[in-house]
Amino acid sequence: MAQDRSPPPAGITRRARRLAADFLRLEAAGGILLIGAAILALILANSPLEQFYEHFREMPMQIRIGALDISKPLLLWINDGLMAVFFLLVALEIKRETISGQLSQKGQLALPLLCAAGGVAVPALIFTAFNTGNDALMRGWAIPTATDIAFALGVLSLLGSRVPSSMKILLSAIAVIDDLAAIVIIAVFYTSEMSWVALTFAAVAIAVMVILNRCKVRAITPYLILGCVVWVCVLKSGVHATLAGVVTGLCIPHTREADHKAQSPLETLEHVLHPWVAYLILPVFAFANAGLMIADFSLADLATPLSLGILVGLVVGKPIGVVTVAMLCHATGRIPLPKDLNFSALLGLGILCGIGFTMSLFISGLAFGEVGANFDHSVLAILAASAIAAISGYIWLYLTLPKKSA
Repeated sequence: MAQDRSPPPAGITRRARRLAADFLRLEAAGGILLIGAAILALILANSPLEQFYEHFREMPMQIRIGALDISKPLLLWINDGLMAVFFLLVALEIKRETISGQLSQKGQLALPLLCAAGGVAVPALIFTAFNTGNDALMRGWAIPTATDIAFALGVLSLLGSRVPSSMKILLSAIAVIDDLAAIVIIAVFYTSEMSWVALTFAAVAIAVMVILNRCKVRAITPYLILGCVVWVCVLKSGVHATLAGVVTGLCIPHTREADHKAQSPLETLEHVLHPWVAYLILPVFAFANAGLMIADFSLADLATPLSLGILVGLVVGKPIGVVTVAMLCHATGRIPLPKDLNFSALLGLGILCGIGFTMSLFISGLAFGEVGANFDHSVLAILAASAIAAISGYIWLYLTLPKKSA
């Protein structure tokens, strides 16, 4: 699956720009819907309809085919099943960006890669400083390292044309790299005891997908069927099932074609999945996971080491990590900032990177399970941090961005 690193043809550049524009529009609108779904979940969880909300989350669902039996509550079907589709889309986006998109050239990749690294490392260090010595709480060290691209772009969309295009592109690139880091973190640190028999069957299905890719099979259906097989095997293996979506996405063919009108199988599938993920899967995930009974908590619950590690990590650590690295790169003269992105706009971007939400909630569920005091405190901190980052980021950019785009 090695790819040519020569500059893409002009047709590919035009198509990449069109895909990027579609991506930004979908993510911005989907981010607003995501916010609405989270607010609705909070309203239901703190109203007389709370039992209805809990029954919805705990609704049993079962698929049984012969000896194969998968029985889970709806919440886990959402977190293990629908989120596998989300990770499939993430893998498609990462592969496209690294082959023919914003991250295909070393010069384009350096700034978002380094900013994303700073935005992962500093929050993780802050969380560790608050929770070191407590092994149970340290399982949540990765929670404040994530950025919710849909939520962040949804906030940016409220500022209209005042937002420089380079800011949207850099934020998107940082979030995509953040997602890649989250995938690696989940695979390495949040995998339970493994069934090697199930993993062997998964490896065989993956090998077949690689062979299909090598043989230049462009039909998408065989990859999706094999992806479902991988998902079932990975689910039964003890490795988190969403990683099946990542592997499947990386196996879908994508090449640079001189004809700018032609779409690769990867681009075709990405176009099909993106509206479903932005407008259905992520809002459903937010609705199922954000419902927290606020009445059960007080401000003191935000002062626990776990909550503070997440809250300070996202609200303070993210902008410090992203902005400090970006300014250091700019100071060296080797990796300058885009011309229309000044320090004020960069600081606003860093603040918006503190909106962890979707991926933070997902990692929290892996770290602490979907029940218990640690999980509830982490969700409270994630919601508070995301709200603070969204509101403060919007206010800062509203006050500092020029009235018209650069």
